[in-house]
Amino acid sequence: MRMKRKLFDRITVNPKVCMGQPTIRGMRITVAFVLKLLASGMSHEEVMKAYPELEEKDILQAIEYASGLQGSIISICLFLLNNNYERKVYSRHTYFTSYSQ
Repeated sequence: MRMKRKLFDRITVNPKVCMGQPTIRGMRITVAFVLKLLASGMSHEEVMKAYPELEEKDILQAIEYASGLQGSIISICLFLLNNNYERKVYSRHTYFTSYSQ
């Protein structure tokens, strides 16, 4: 049985908008910003009241999009670690640099 791939019709990526970060419907509201609002304790209703251009479907798709990225990020990190890249952590950011053995 073949699984259908979910299309994110409300998430857009444009290098000219918000430095290429994923945004909601091309607006200057990033997926990360929506997630930060939710993580701060705001409800979906409070987010939509504060940003009336957002819809419930926008918020739900931002959550779904981010949850899909989590697995991809982990896969990329494992690939880098298994292919002679060294992991370095500065502050809260992780960087990978190549090195030869």
